[in-house]
Amino acid sequence: MKQGVSRMAAGRVPPDRPIDRLDDPVVLIDEKGEPAGTVGKLVAHQRGLRHQAISVIIRNAAGHFLLQRRHLEKYHCGGLWTNACCSHPRPGEKVATAARRRLREEMGIAVPLKLLFQTEYRATVSADLVEHEVVDVFAGTFDAAPRPDPDEVADWCWIRPDALRIDMRRNARRYTPWLHAYAEQHWPKIAEWPRPAGVDSGRSEPAGKQRQRAQIR
Repeated sequence: MKQGVSRMAAGRVPPDRPIDRLDDPVVLIDEKGEPAGTVGKLVAHQRGLRHQAISVIIRNAAGHFLLQRRHLEKYHCGGLWTNACCSHPRPGEKVATAARRRLREEMGIAVPLKLLFQTEYRATVSADLVEHEVVDVFAGTFDAAPRPDPDEVADWCWIRPDALRIDMRRNARRYTPWLHAYAEQHWPKIAEWPRPAGVDSGRSEPAGKQRQRAQIR
């Protein structure tokens, strides 16, 4: 059964400021892992500067992952599927606070989050943009329908871990570079947290539950 985005205004959680602007400052990170000033987000990506980021992985009680399809007009990776949300903390903002804020702004979800791992990746995300991010990846659980901001999110779905890994291998270009990086570097942590009751890390599932998975296209 297809589970998509409701574009009704009632489905949006009003942000406390205009979100995801290209001139928003990001926090640069030096070789010691310490903050080293700020620069505009677009400039950071044009120059491939190492900077701080946050990301959130959400699972439901059945063990499915929540994916979002990025809005087609995003400044990079538009239309690609990725994890529940990803963004950058504001200068002086704690990473955990930023993760909760952006999950609420992008997906209309407010749940407790746990730091799952920290990772670093560098990837070309368009003809002239490079992401070089030090990312704190958080995880949480959620069992209702998200309420995405239609200006941020084009679609969403729940998907089993095994089905996700298979499709990422078969259709790599449908997914963001950072989701590939997380899966390649940290899949055991991602797949095993949290271990849903009665679900073997997403490798098996009652037939009646399979209809919950959306068709990724």
